[in-house]
Amino acid sequence: MNIQRYEIKDIGAFELKHIFECGQCFRWNEEENGSYTGVIKQGVLNVKKENGLIIFEGLIEGDIKTVVEDYFDFDTDYEKIKNKLSKIDDNMKKSIEYGCGIRILHQDLFECIISFIISANNNIPRIKGIIERLSKKCSKSVIYNGKEYYLFPNVSELSKLSVEDLRSLGLGFRDIRVFNTCRKIKEKVIDLDKIKEMKSSEKIREELLKLDGVGPKVADCIMLFSLKRYDVFPIDVWVRRVMNDLYIHNENEEKVNKKEVLKIANEKFGDICGLAQQYLFYYRREND
Repeated sequence: MNIQRYEIKDIGAFELKHIFECGQCFRWNEEENGSYTGVIKQGVLNVKKENGLIIFEGLIEGDIKTVVEDYFDFDTDYEKIKNKLSKIDDNMKKSIEYGCGIRILHQDLFECIISFIISANNNIPRIKGIIERLSKKCSKSVIYNGKEYYLFPNVSELSKLSVEDLRSLGLGFRDIRVFNTCRKIKEKVIDLDKIKEMKSSEKIREELLKLDGVGPKVADCIMLFSLKRYDVFPIDVWVRRVMNDLYIHNENEEKVNKKEVLKIANEKFGDICGLAQQYLFYYRREND
């Protein structure tokens, strides 16, 4: 790994807080100067906005330009998407104006699977703590700017941990789920390379649901945040709440079912409903 730097002119859809605090990732943290530092598969990366530029610098394996453009989804025209979604209704327009700088990160598939299994019935500070301890326990460390960071373990490294090891790191009921999922992936019962090549979101979901700890919502999060499947619409309590408030108007929010939410999402937002979900989720959670 080498210290590398890459900078581009500021672009419309790129706000650090919007990207790193919209619930899609767990290894990015804000620094005192307003920049964010994160651990990704290729190393440690710092991102800041300064004098009309977005500056990426870090200890990175491979070419930083290639890594950054893939990870931050530079192939997707977010201005075009925002313009299209904003025309649907005022609710969507208001949500996009609030979270205008959101981009969907292209995260490592194995890390995303394990991270979102850990996220079940959990809060973000606790999720971050568990992932940090997990990485420190069994993966490589790197030094960047005088600070030690731990890369996320690969499947071989994580498979060395027992259920008891995982429990000691604070995973709770998720320990056996992570343990079993690692075994299935390591033994190619579920082949992640084949999943990456699948064209159908339904087929991908079917495969992911075979993993312990992966239910429909976690599967959709994995598909959206790692596999760039923008046609999925993860539903959690925040999404159900905002969809009920804006479109369904049931007096008892808890009686709103997933099928009802998905029907409206597909009708309104079509094959980019996953992006619509992020704008709605971020707006509602930040303004609750």
